[in-house]
Amino acid sequence: MNFGQEPPRLILSGGKIYPRAGSPATMSGVVVGRGRVEQLLETDVGIPGSGARIDLQGFVVLPGLTDAHIHLEKYARQLQRVDCETSTRDECLRRVGTRAEATPRGDWILGHGWNQNDWDRFGTAADLDAVAPHHPVYLTAKSLHAGWANSQALRQAGVTASTTDPPGGVIQRDSSGRPTGIVLEGAMEILTRALPIPTRDTTLQELQRAQDGLWRMGITSVHDFDGPTCFHALQTLYERGDLGLRVLKSIPRELLPQAADLGLRSGFGNEWLRLGHVKLFADGALGPRTAAMLAPYEGTQADVGILLLDREAILEAGIRAGEAGLPLAIHAIGDRANHEVLEGLAALRKHEAERGWPRRRHRIEHLQLVHPDDMQRPAELGLVASMQPIHAPSDMLMADRHWGSRVQSSYAWQSQRRSGVRLAFGSDAPVEAPNPFLGLHAAVTRRRLDGSPSPEGWTPHQRLAVQDALLAYTEGPAYAAGTEARQGRLDPGFAADLVVLDHDPLTCDADDLPRIQVRGTMVGGHWAHRDF
Repeated sequence: MNFGQEPPRLILSGGKIYPRAGSPATMSGVVVGRGRVEQLLETDVGIPGSGARIDLQGFVVLPGLTDAHIHLEKYARQLQRVDCETSTRDECLRRVGTRAEATPRGDWILGHGWNQNDWDRFGTAADLDAVAPHHPVYLTAKSLHAGWANSQALRQAGVTASTTDPPGGVIQRDSSGRPTGIVLEGAMEILTRALPIPTRDTTLQELQRAQDGLWRMGITSVHDFDGPTCFHALQTLYERGDLGLRVLKSIPRELLPQAADLGLRSGFGNEWLRLGHVKLFADGALGPRTAAMLAPYEGTQADVGILLLDREAILEAGIRAGEAGLPLAIHAIGDRANHEVLEGLAALRKHEAERGWPRRRHRIEHLQLVHPDDMQRPAELGLVASMQPIHAPSDMLMADRHWGSRVQSSYAWQSQRRSGVRLAFGSDAPVEAPNPFLGLHAAVTRRRLDGSPSPEGWTPHQRLAVQDALLAYTEGPAYAAGTEARQGRLDPGFAADLVVLDHDPLTCDADDLPRIQVRGTMVGGHWAHRDF
């Protein structure tokens, strides 16, 4: 399939079509031509014009779904790595040992997904040495904010007792000052630089496999937060006609000077691959307790995490980005980090007004814990709340343990919706699975798949109605990308991006949302996936 070629005219009929994901109004069919919606059909009688006719067999059609926060290259690569998301450390080590038996000596073993909060302690280099004595091993945490290395990996990275902590990072040490094998935040870069660099062809193959999997989940568009290697690979896929996802591509803060020098602005590109935001990190994550807090973590006297950017730094970066025509997307987890981001963006809004700049669509990524006094401010500042519902069931026990009563204003999708903010939902894959129907279930129930913690869900006052959650996977991301006039709906003139489902998420029981099967995914009028 070549996504660069004009697709055929198609007439889809005999289904239940929602032109807007959050509206109860339905149509019977849709005519697609030149990659766009031509016409919506109220009945199957008098279907207009020529074109291949496709019977939808009563299936449900929604606008294509967007993952508004994904690390596309990391997700694609993680699919080939050791799955370390296990309930025990011993099981994780067993899997590493099994991979070591099948891997030539001296080759790196890479994995992802461990979470020490589910275990009795952090792992150590010695633990990994015991199961993989002849390989360098490096495993990233589920949060992507911590890494676990064995002795060979530490040696190859040059990490010793005398290695100093880098800015914004911590090398965990034992009582004698020797590295334990755990690196946090900025210290992960030391290990990352030692890893073998995948070939260009390997990266392209991995991205194509990941793209195929995303289509089968109903995803037609992504907002990617990986780096320049991914950007280069996506451009190659587009040139070959193999890029079948619409990608809004962020750039890391450290590349802002180069982007500004080149004159790159938000929106540069085309309908398949466009430049989006400048990504900044204000703090770490909940799992390793590096999220920046206004008050110490529960059970500690002074542990308030790591603040990576204060309001002055955010304003400075925002002015530099604004001069280059680029909005900000700022990672913020803890309540202190979110407060500093809001203060910085408030100052930036004032600067924009004074200079007569356009009101850019800045985003806060995650917005996981917000002080009640700050809850209305994202809407007041005209920001996008880029949030990931699937984090809540994964994090709830950990959040209860580390944040205590503060969880009442955490993962606050309903509070943000009521404030009038624009919600854009994603997965943060590979931190969580990118299946949007798992995200929908989390947003609507605030429960895990096993029904825990209760029928009402965790902090149930933050649950969403399914139509509001669906809007956050369709129209919300389109607004964040500046493409709301052509994406996120199935109105005439909009992109022919749609998903065909075997059950109706707007009417089925909430417990059935994770079991919805995607029977077809169309992107730009092309069937990227179809099994009906």
